Amino acid sequence: MKHLANLTVILGVAAGPALAEMHMDSSNLIRTRDITGGNIYSMADPMNDADWDSWEVDAVGSDWNDIGEIEDIILDKSGQVIGVVAEVGGFLDIGDKHVMLPIADVRLTPVDDRTYSVVTRLSEEQLEEMEAVDEAWWN
Repeated sequence: MKHLANLTVILGVAAGPALAEMHMDSSNLIRTRDITGGNIYSMADPMNDADWDSWEVDAVGSDWNDIGEIEDIILDKSGQVIGVVAEVGGFLDIGDKHVMLPIADVRLTPVDDRTYSVVTRLSEEQLEEMEAVDEAWWN
């Protein structure tokens, strides 16, 4: 019993730094629930690859087109974000479809201090031409 008590104390001391790391500064973290359901915008003017790769966005642009809604965020098994499932097309949920936007084609955009949208360099027409995905696609 004495060994069990010692082991518990040792594990508690060793776990202290790991637990402290879990209580990190959350001001730079974003929860997925603050992203899903947000709008998806397409830029009014196309952007070349070099400009897109270096572009940083900090607000929704007044000339962007609201083209859909963020349905889900897709991660690979290592936890890396690989894409965003977007609901595009249709009207009042009639005739719409879900497509996966590769993470390289989207930028996260703050709407306010609690919610986010996504802007893509793809046009609405390009999104509507993409292959549809559904729940069976990733199960």
